[in-house]
Amino acid sequence: MRSAEHEKINYIEFPAKDLIASKAFFQQAFNWQFTDYGPEYSAFSADSAGLEGGFYSADLSASTFSGSALLVLFSNNLEQTQKTIEAAGGSIVKAIFPFPGGRRFHFTDPSGNEFAVWSNNE
Repeated sequence: MRSAEHEKINYIEFPAKDLIASKAFFQQAFNWQFTDYGPEYSAFSADSAGLEGGFYSADLSASTFSGSALLVLFSNNLEQTQKTIEAAGGSIVKAIFPFPGGRRFHFTDPSGNEFAVWSNNE
């Protein structure tokens, strides 16, 4: 477990309508590793994700449409990351678009949670 720093973001949690499918998606798409804590909670590690967090079983999903915070991942190759996400079962909800500082796209995981990926490569 990553050491905590005073008043810094340390951990993030997401709902998962299908915990097994969400874990499989993130393992395949991003090589995240998980530790299960019972049948309704699974944590992912900082080594593979850059931030520690977890998924809990719930009939909810996080999206910008519902006012949830957006977790944004970085990629050196935006198009390849998009292909990897789609191959793992993610759905693209906003195609690649430019914004000040780079380009990005948004996707949802199998539980309907929205994430984004950005790159500073043209």
